[in-house]
Amino acid sequence: MDEDEKTNQLEIADDLVFKALAGSDRRRILDLLRDAPLTTGAICKKLHWLNRCTVMQHLGVLEKARLIIARKEGRQRWNYLDVSPIQRIHERWIQAYATPSAHLLSRWQQQIEG
Repeated sequence: MDEDEKTNQLEIADDLVFKALAGSDRRRILDLLRDAPLTTGAICKKLHWLNRCTVMQHLGVLEKARLIIARKEGRQRWNYLDVSPIQRIHERWIQAYATPSAHLLSRWQQQIEG
C-alpha cells in the first residue's frame, strides 16, 4: 500500500469518527462506556428515551467508526470503549492547532505582565 492509499484510508476512518461523534446520543453512549464496559441492555436502560432498535443503530455507527468494540458473551453483547480513534483525531487536528495558540497566549501574557 502506497502513501496515498494510507492517507486516503485515514481520511475515511476520520470521517467515520467525526460522523459518529456528531450525534449527541452517540456521545452519551461513549460517556457511559468511559468508566466501564456495558451490555446493550444496560445502555438501553440508561438511555430510556430511545428504543432498543435505535440504540443498536447508534452502536453500529460507533462500531463502524471503531470507537467501540462489541463482544458477545452468551446472550449478552458487551460494549467496550476504544479511544484510539479519538486519540488519533486529537493528535492530528486538536493538538496541532492548539499548541501554536497556547504559545501565542503565553507570549501575550508575558508581554502584558512584563
